[in-house]
Amino acid sequence: MKDIYSDNAGYYFEQYQKLDFNDVHGSWLKHLPEPNGLALDIGAGSGRDAAALAKRGWDVLAVEPAAGLREKGEAFTAGLSVQWMDDSLPALNKVRKLGFKVSLILVSAVWMYLPEQEQERAFRILTELLSPGGLLVITLRHGPSSDERIFYPVDPQQIKCWACHRSLTHLLTVQNDDLLQRPLVSWETLAFTLPDDGTGALSLLRHVIVNDNKSSTYKLGLLRALASIAEYMPGIVMGRTDEWVDIPLGAVGLYWIKLYKPLILEHDLRQAPGNRGYGFNKDAFKALSDVSGLDMRIGQPLDNALAKELMNAIRDAVSTIKGMPVKHIFWPGSGGERPVFHVRRKTVTLMPPPKRLDKETLARFGYFRVPMALWNCFSQHNCWIDPAIVNEWVQLMRGYVPTHDIGHLYQTLFQQEAKRDTSLLRKCVTEKQRENHPVECVWTGRRLTRKSTYCIDHCLPWARWSNNDLWNLLPTTQQANADKSDKLPSQALMEQARERIITWWEIAFMGSSLEKQFYTEARTSLPMLKGDDTLENVFEALMLQRLRLKANQQLTEWQGMKEKKR
Repeated sequence: MKDIYSDNAGYYFEQYQKLDFNDVHGSWLKHLPEPNGLALDIGAGSGRDAAALAKRGWDVLAVEPAAGLREKGEAFTAGLSVQWMDDSLPALNKVRKLGFKVSLILVSAVWMYLPEQEQERAFRILTELLSPGGLLVITLRHGPSSDERIFYPVDPQQIKCWACHRSLTHLLTVQNDDLLQRPLVSWETLAFTLPDDGTGALSLLRHVIVNDNKSSTYKLGLLRALASIAEYMPGIVMGRTDEWVDIPLGAVGLYWIKLYKPLILEHDLRQAPGNRGYGFNKDAFKALSDVSGLDMRIGQPLDNALAKELMNAIRDAVSTIKGMPVKHIFWPGSGGERPVFHVRRKTVTLMPPPKRLDKETLARFGYFRVPMALWNCFSQHNCWIDPAIVNEWVQLMRGYVPTHDIGHLYQTLFQQEAKRDTSLLRKCVTEKQRENHPVECVWTGRRLTRKSTYCIDHCLPWARWSNNDLWNLLPTTQQANADKSDKLPSQALMEQARERIITWWEIAFMGSSLEKQFYTEARTSLPMLKGDDTLENVFEALMLQRLRLKANQQLTEWQGMKEKKR
């Protein structure tokens, strides 16, 4: 169907725009969740429905596989809170990689394009994308095709049955005549809501964090490492299926080292009862005692000495991870027969030492397999999961050494692996100003002169998403930085600033020694960065991450400076 809709985009655009959103969808609007959140419009076509939802205050991700129709839809919704994506049912592979859930899913006039053997999978994937309390609306077309398009049978009773199995509540079924008055064509609208999460992931985490037997802090360390990777490094995923996500085993080992280095090497805090040692606390791990978190950040270049010690330390860490926590975390009720995680190690060749800490380097150690439901849970709820892990971790350490000050334990566990750092960007700004390159505030367009006071802003706020990547650090005026504070820039403001942001990236990093680091960091921490390394692609991925943060954390948006430019 993709070619038909692209080749005849003008005709179908006009046809869809003839119909009013309220006439088509009025039957279910009273069930819209409150407050407004993120909506997923699948088969968005001309953008009619996406625009109507955006005007009602929703952020909309519009999915449309037909390039010609998608282009017209993008033009129609310009200036509204609508982002477009090329994806399609049944898999919705790109949407699922974003790692968020949505409050509204609209599947209008799409279901009849799915072969019968694909429909149940499509429905399951839709329910996995729906947030608790969210609304799923599917409109079904009954009647033959009058052209070369192929339609498959649709069965509302079968869909209701699948909904029951997925713990969805059926809200309504409404039948309507065809508003375009086509003979033999009618429509049926089904609406469902999801009362709770339904995946079992949160209950599993609760079990491991609170109830599961622990001979050390290792289970908590593994969960915290995985949750951090899911939240901060969505681009590190090596592969995914409907059931599993594979990430580089070395990434888990790296985060393990970052978690345990301050606890053991800096503060000498017991991580198990008694005086026994730790399997990963060998010479290579100890050699990292004076290495900062910034030097172990993904994307960083490595000198030979650091590369050797870090690779050996990761090798020891993954050995401990596989032999200890992975081996003892099971699905509740399985009697120790169903492990939650799976590890496949590779024989690691450390020569020649890697020149950069990147996804490929970390994949040398093998892969770590996480259940998809658990990965999504980490991605969406880590702001709530992490404090629960830390609280239990503190109680364990206090149990090992009751004289420990509890405040000190919390402070140590919440210590950032890499503190807020803008020094490199300040050097870049100073260098470009010295070379007489025009450097502008990305939010206001004001020129930043060598005599002016400026700030380096974390585009996606540090307080909500701790990220020092080069793409996330932007030059601004002091006033704009203070006004923005910890708020998330709105979609409209980001679009206004697009050219200035890309221009800054171009003059600061392209053609310099930082270019490879810029792209490596972006590929790791941004979701859905397309294949080619281009600044436009990085900006589009940044926009998706902005939407992901807003959906997962309900962040307050910043609309920009209220004062006029001078």
